[in-house]
Amino acid sequence: MSTCDGCGAKMSFVSHLNNAGICGDCREKNKAKRISEEQRRNEKAKESKLAAREKSELIDKIMLTTETATNLNITKRLEIVTAECAFGMNMFKDLFAGVRDVVGGRSKAVQNTMRDARRTALYELKAEAHLVGANAVVGVDLDYVELSAAGSMVMLVASGTAVVIED
Repeated sequence: MSTCDGCGAKMSFVSHLNNAGICGDCREKNKAKRISEEQRRNEKAKESKLAAREKSELIDKIMLTTETATNLNITKRLEIVTAECAFGMNMFKDLFAGVRDVVGGRSKAVQNTMRDARRTALYELKAEAHLVGANAVVGVDLDYVELSAAGSMVMLVASGTAVVIED
């Protein structure tokens, strides 16, 4: 006669082998414990997603402007914030951009890459402003810097002054 590894209850040798050494009661307790832990993990994941969504919404609400508007009542200037986005042009984009240089026209692939970089840099600028407690960034400036001689790497730098304005 064998005993349950969990509680020491007597069980047949065959039951011990077939049930990984635990009795029916212990198996049910373990199952309930696993379900409870899984529910806790799921709840934690939901809370984390909700917090991330709320943070993203707060960041999205931060206003960016390139100049000081007369209707903005700035209550506090916090600090200069910056965000950088380095992006590369892959071989095919470079090839087609080179053809466009010769024959004229616009390169949609290059424009899309630059648009994505601008959106990324501006979002990250808002995120930096959020970190310092700002609800707006004034005097936003975008600068493009070529990082490689062949023009295959470009960096976009966004900067501005993080401020608090009246709602």
